[in-house]
Amino acid sequence: MQNTIFTVGHSSHSWEHFRSLIEAPDVGVVLDVRSNPRSRLPHFHKHELRYRLNAVGISYLHLGDQLGGRPTGGAADYETMAAMAPFRDGIAKVLEIAGRCRPTLMCAEHDPLECHRCLLVARHLVEHHGAQVVHIQRDGQIEPHEDTEDRLLAKWGGGGDLFRTRAERLSAAYRLQARKLRVGK
Repeated sequence: MQNTIFTVGHSSHSWEHFRSLIEAPDVGVVLDVRSNPRSRLPHFHKHELRYRLNAVGISYLHLGDQLGGRPTGGAADYETMAAMAPFRDGIAKVLEIAGRCRPTLMCAEHDPLECHRCLLVARHLVEHHGAQVVHIQRDGQIEPHEDTEDRLLAKWGGGGDLFRTRAERLSAAYRLQARKLRVGK
């Protein structure tokens, strides 16, 4: 899985379980894409997380200012955010890092379909840069991004439309899912 970019949600995992999730695929750096790198679980606070990761030989970099899903002003509009210079700079960092080691994009939600790391960041990496993205599930299984997109299409009923391309159906499904997350939060 050379040049593969992983994603993972820390969810409510114990430190030991989270560590096992990222050590199994030999992740070299956790790229924290949370806008606010805090958690109700102390081991996922930015400084504690960095300390724990460094202690087991994994690097840590917070990219939430560039790739976070909650902008400081206004509602999260993923399509607008993806066109902004800070986002593009963050994507460039991810790609540069992926050329040197195995990164994982980390946020809080366990299901990638419920998180901007998939709906915004991974989508952009795949669609615009041809990156290979896979999602580490809470049970340790690895889900290729294409399979995640198949789940997205199934969720929004976009699988059976013969008059639109897969890319068109996915674009609509991404938009609907992002809208659902904005309304739900």
